[in-house]
Formats: sequence, structure tokens, C-alpha cells
Amino acid sequence: MSAALQPVQPGSEDIVTADAALPTVKAYLNVHRENDDLVRVRVEEDGEVLTLPRAAVEVFTQVLAYMAAGHGVVVVPVDAELTTQQAADLLNVSRPYLIGLLEAGVIEYRKVGKHRRIKAVSLTEYLRNDDQRRRQAADELSALTQEMGLA
Repeated sequence: MSAALQPVQPGSEDIVTADAALPTVKAYLNVHRENDDLVRVRVEEDGEVLTLPRAAVEVFTQVLAYMAAGHGVVVVPVDAELTTQQAADLLNVSRPYLIGLLEAGVIEYRKVGKHRRIKAVSLTEYLRNDDQRRRQAADELSALTQEMGLA
């Protein structure tokens, strides 16, 4: 499956709206934990009730949080295969830097003819591992600072 990435960049009105909606959606999910499969949403204009999977509403909550913070959002299916340029864009790195990571075996990929394809799940795994390495380095630096009496 290929991914046509359609980034959504929030405008100032979108940021305000997302920021206002976020606490309500989070509160609803926290209060209604026992209804783990479905969430019913009533549309104010016509009273229609939409039944949504809870998981979709949880993803929607994450999207709202990013938009409220003014960040653009891209939704990518975990089984999507990305081009090197799409993957580089998602990681916010240059394409040559990404190719270096691929060739070093840091991020899993496959070849389709001459082209590299990266599964979105491989990028997620790389980001999770990179974040963990950063936190560990920060913890070690903090411990060294305390040992040296600089904190």
C-alpha cells in the first residue's frame, strides 16, 4: 500500500477551535472508560448521532492536541510504504541523511526495483528507539552533573 501524504496545517482559527475542543474530548474519554469499543457523537445542527470506534476518537484526540499546539498533522496507516522523500519529510531530515540511516541498517526498508520503500511502522520504531536513546543520554548527563556537584 502506498501512502499519499496529505498534511494538514492548522490556521489560527483551527488552533483556537482545536484548543477549545481538546479538554472536552479528553474528559469524555476519561469519564467513559467502560465504553471501550464505541463512542456516540451527536451532531448539533441536525441531532444525528454518529457511532465511532473509540480508537478513532483517541487518534482524533492526538490530532487535536497537535493542531492546538499549532503543528501540522499527517495521518499515515501503519502498513503504508513510503518513498525515501516521504519518510525523510516525516522525520524532518534530508533525503541523503535518511538514505544513510537505511544503508546503516538503522531503519528497515525493502527495495522495489531500484527504489527503496520504508514501512511507516519502521519509522515509528526508529523514532521510539531514538527518543529512548535521547532520554537515556539526558539522564546520564543529569547524573554526571549531579556527581560533579554542578546542579
